Amino acid sequence: MRKINIILISLLASLFISSAAFALSLNEAKQQGLVGEQVTGYLGAVKATNVSTALVNDINAKRKAKYKEIAQRNGTGLASVEKLAGQKALEKTPSGQFINLGSGWRKK
Repeated sequence: MRKINIILISLLASLFISSAAFALSLNEAKQQGLVGEQVTGYLGAVKATNVSTALVNDINAKRKAKYKEIAQRNGTGLASVEKLAGQKALEKTPSGQFINLGSGWRKK
């Protein structure tokens, strides 16, 4: 029984490691049209899949933490930082990738 548990744990660990190796980068997900930038300063899932949703959640959590830090450091509100970040992200988005100005997804 102990041997089976060790084998199962090893198998699960290898599956986890191999699935992480196949995870999309943010740039790859944008190029594939899975995610896009929003006027809110956060990433959005253009096509909601398990991978794109997980990526969006991860990136947005990191962005929010950074936005809060910037807002606190500059003595301004979070909404102001989010709005400015959204404008910059939209400006930097290359043609052909998706953006959302508040009225749905469209290619830039």
